[in-house]
Amino acid sequence: MHPNTPSGITRRVMLSSLALVPALSGLSRPIPAAAQATGGDPLPSWNDGTAKQAILDFVRATTDPSSPSHVTPEDRIAAFDQDGTLWVEHPVYTQVVYCLDRVPAVVAKRPELRTVEPFKTVLSGNREAMAKLPMKDLEKILAATLTGMSVDDFQAEASKWLATARDPRWKRPYTELVYQPMLEVLRYLRDSGYRTYIVTGGGQDFVRVYAQQVYGIPPEQVVGTAGGTKFGYAKDGKPFLTKEPKLLLNNNDAGKPEGIHLMIGRRPKAAFGNSVGDREMLEWVGAGDGPGLKMLVLHDDATREYAYGPAQGLPDSRVGTFTAALQEEAKKNGWPVISMKNDWKRIFPFE
Repeated sequence: MHPNTPSGITRRVMLSSLALVPALSGLSRPIPAAAQATGGDPLPSWNDGTAKQAILDFVRATTDPSSPSHVTPEDRIAAFDQDGTLWVEHPVYTQVVYCLDRVPAVVAKRPELRTVEPFKTVLSGNREAMAKLPMKDLEKILAATLTGMSVDDFQAEASKWLATARDPRWKRPYTELVYQPMLEVLRYLRDSGYRTYIVTGGGQDFVRVYAQQVYGIPPEQVVGTAGGTKFGYAKDGKPFLTKEPKLLLNNNDAGKPEGIHLMIGRRPKAAFGNSVGDREMLEWVGAGDGPGLKMLVLHDDATREYAYGPAQGLPDSRVGTFTAALQEEAKKNGWPVISMKNDWKRIFPFE
């Protein structure tokens, strides 16, 4: 990515804009609350199979003090991509929808933008035209809607939008389009002494707004694409931070292991992703000493969610691309691939 790319903008986010249109680990350990509540099964929304068994085996092996694969509590870290791994990313990333919806408010404060591209096109509501906007125009939209305000104002605006915006397909808040099976994995790992982190190509500040409520992950355990801030004082002398169009961390592709090192300082023992943007994160986790769990979610259920690849002959996609090369690497390295269609009994909590 170009070093002058505005705050919060990742290649994943920009390309999506173009698409627009502790557990049982020994007899001496207590059974986790999650397992107790489901008759001993901590992953009740998963069908029995290699994917579910890989998770169960990993947790038991790494939390049993007598196991040669035992991992000390301080090293129990698991990293999760968000878009397409924890919640829906099609047909466009949620943060991009937020940015497009924010354009009218930005233009209201800056009327001179009303007749200027790309704002004029966005205001027209013509999705087909928006899908054809060049990259430089998309950068203008993201910069205008994600920067230039205080951190507090951004959090308030994002919270307000998340409370009222609805996905056009399911007619529900975007924060409800989370994957129930992955929520169970998050809970199972935490019950087993793991700290769970979101490692996303999306904007760090945006995800931090809802991560605690939606995933049970506190803001300080969200690693995302990060923009710069500037310290200043208001007229009343109160200090504040302003979000600036300055990229500090592009947390996608190779940026994911770089971001993990920068923000966490320990190599995770487990990593979950769903696209080529997560490849380097899984490779880095796999290069560590001792046991490691690396998994990928394959979207192959067009009826209950979406189907895209182009691995396994699925439709190609610039949003959450899962290539045949990635599938081959997963097979070669022993990374279990989670089939949404075959491995998950249900997709969403509201089902």
